[in-house]
Amino acid sequence: MTKDQVLDQPLFGGLPGDIAVSFEFFPPKSEAMAAQLWETVVTLAPLAPKFVSVTYGAGGTTRERTHATVARLVKETDLVPAAHLTCVAASKAEIDEIADQYWDAGVRHIVALRGDPPPSDGGRFAPHPEGYRNAAELVEGLKKRHDFEISVAAYPEGHPDAVSLEADLDNLKRKLDAGATRAISQFFFSTDAWFRFQDKALAAGITAPILPGIMPVTNFAAIRRMSGNTEIPAWMEAMFEGLDERPGPRGLVSAVMAADLCRRLYAGGVRDFHFYTLNRADLSYATCHLLGLRPVTGKTA
Repeated sequence: MTKDQVLDQPLFGGLPGDIAVSFEFFPPKSEAMAAQLWETVVTLAPLAPKFVSVTYGAGGTTRERTHATVARLVKETDLVPAAHLTCVAASKAEIDEIADQYWDAGVRHIVALRGDPPPSDGGRFAPHPEGYRNAAELVEGLKKRHDFEISVAAYPEGHPDAVSLEADLDNLKRKLDAGATRAISQFFFSTDAWFRFQDKALAAGITAPILPGIMPVTNFAAIRRMSGNTEIPAWMEAMFEGLDERPGPRGLVSAVMAADLCRRLYAGGVRDFHFYTLNRADLSYATCHLLGLRPVTGKTA
């Protein structure tokens, strides 16, 4: 289907559903949150994601909960879990031990990140004196330890700590050259920003897959806080004005907006999408449905 054919279709009716998806979860803090997460897993599993990732808190604060969540996914589902692992506040020996535990638990996919420092460090990253200095070193260390499949982070509008987009692309290339399989991008809301980034990545010699990170808006005020270097367009501000107090209408607007972003990416050749679910199934499921994806018969959590 050509770009013009995709964009000329009424809403999303002509999309053939030939996309691949993955979903990100975070480890629950309570029994109620664990129940909500598992309900989300059960709802999204029939969409047959390529993998599902579980995040890792700043400074390793969710280490045990992340491991427990990933271990449960391995034991109780057919999903392919990817465990996040960071360089923050851990020595190489500690990270080796964590990597061994994941390998022994049957985990074969790691999302390797430099990681965010805990708030007590003033937001500035400082390597552990006996640890990995950056994500590229972490990737190299993990690959030497076990033959993990490794995903890394990409930033279409640049990492907040990067001195330039070009320097950020150089860092991405180092991570991939160190042995990573793919990159997963930070969320964004501008297709122009994505395609500019994609072109620059190709020009920099980056040929590994880069999955666009899609964040359906569950709370617009929270999106503002999390945006970092991500531009929030004026039209988006207008679209969500007054909706944080109206979750029903906000959800409808959010799903259609996320699907339209994906539709435009699809028209540009993108077929793989990574959804930041925030442990809620409804918006990600609705977006995938609008893109033509349907449950796979017999595929359950």
